[in-house]
Amino acid sequence: MAIQKLYAGAKLRELRGRLAMTQKAFADKLGVSLPYLNQMENNNRPVSTTVVLGLAQEFGFDVTELQSGDEARLVGDLREALADPVFTGSAPALADLRLVAANAPALARAFLDLHRGYRQTHERLASLDEALGREDARLRPSPWEEVRDFFHYCDNYIDAVDRSAERMAGQCQPGESIAQAAIRILAATGIGVRYAASDTLRAFDPATNQLTLATAAHPATQTFQLLLQLALVTQAPLLDATLDLARFQSDEARSIAKVGLANYFAGAALMPYHAFLQAAQDNRHDLELLAARFGASLEQVAHRLSTLQRPGAKGIPFFFVRVDQAGTITKRHSATTLQFARFGGACPLWNVHQAFELPGQFLRQLAETPDGARYFCLARDVSKSGGSYHAPTRRYAIGLGCEVRHAEAIVYADHMDIAASDAYAPIGISCRICERRNCHQRSVPPLERHLRVDPNTRGLLPYQLD
Repeated sequence: MAIQKLYAGAKLRELRGRLAMTQKAFADKLGVSLPYLNQMENNNRPVSTTVVLGLAQEFGFDVTELQSGDEARLVGDLREALADPVFTGSAPALADLRLVAANAPALARAFLDLHRGYRQTHERLASLDEALGREDARLRPSPWEEVRDFFHYCDNYIDAVDRSAERMAGQCQPGESIAQAAIRILAATGIGVRYAASDTLRAFDPATNQLTLATAAHPATQTFQLLLQLALVTQAPLLDATLDLARFQSDEARSIAKVGLANYFAGAALMPYHAFLQAAQDNRHDLELLAARFGASLEQVAHRLSTLQRPGAKGIPFFFVRVDQAGTITKRHSATTLQFARFGGACPLWNVHQAFELPGQFLRQLAETPDGARYFCLARDVSKSGGSYHAPTRRYAIGLGCEVRHAEAIVYADHMDIAASDAYAPIGISCRICERRNCHQRSVPPLERHLRVDPNTRGLLPYQLD
């Protein structure tokens, strides 16, 4: 089997920039010549074994980071953006997109920002009657999408916040739960905690230093909200420093991201990295066992599994997604090569949509994407009660999965015939960029293909793809 060459020029440049080193000094440390380093940084040569060893020995760099999912995410996002009908010419070849993502990731992200701005402008013009006369009708990026992309390109792992949460979890005294420890730490800062019947899950009154949690909430939700407030109170300098580095374009985006980081801290404290990783491996990633072990919900466990990307101690690279009943993606992250649509819903052939039809059951699926990559997919519905008879119940479905090569480490994949080619369902990312010719669930034709329409013939689709 041929050994795949590793081109990671952007990663080398990024590391050298973080170290504030010149190319000459960096080359000397790695034991290579200046011209050779220059060629590697520009992806004219693959990264050599000498450089890989030098990165690990001289700088303690986790060499697995050289093959992170940034490039795959950028390629997926670029393909989807270029499938927009505004681009009337031929779509760039996939090889060209990979070159852009590998050699000019900053340019690729700038293009994605530009396309996002175009979409928002287009949407505003489509609803001009609502925008006329409003003071906030100026163009600006969607704060929600800006924050979502921030976590997306951080690989959904925030090292400083994760380690701080793990240290906090280590402060539990013998026989003390994480919730009791959080209440004790909050009390030391003068904040009291009480439980009351309320429609609000969590409410903090700075005037009285009183935190109120809803009694009707699930215990896992109560603990999570308690830890979230603890993060906002005790981790403010760390959260603000992380937000400063992100350089969000609006105060709204910064505020949303701060809550997102506090949520991240809560999940990492509830399920501390090393303890959770070990438990996940020991229990073969059984969500129910892990939920019982850490007092968490199934969704919290699934989401946490997708964040186990600490350099030097990585777990299985999972993707995680949550969709609503309309098929809209409300949470998404992928540490795998599988990327989700930035706009619209997920592929209807994916088992996450079937979870609503079979509540309370884990659905298993072997799936293959158009690029030939194969995955094990797990789906389950999750319902969030409003706490009373008249309160609405929120229903979602969560999806968790990984490349099929990790299936042996997943209890849910037991007794599945992963070697059988016909066992894999053909799924895609978005109809506009999916190249499958005869998908019976296709909603729109792919923009990279020419259509042929024969009025005398009708197959699965009312057209044929060249």
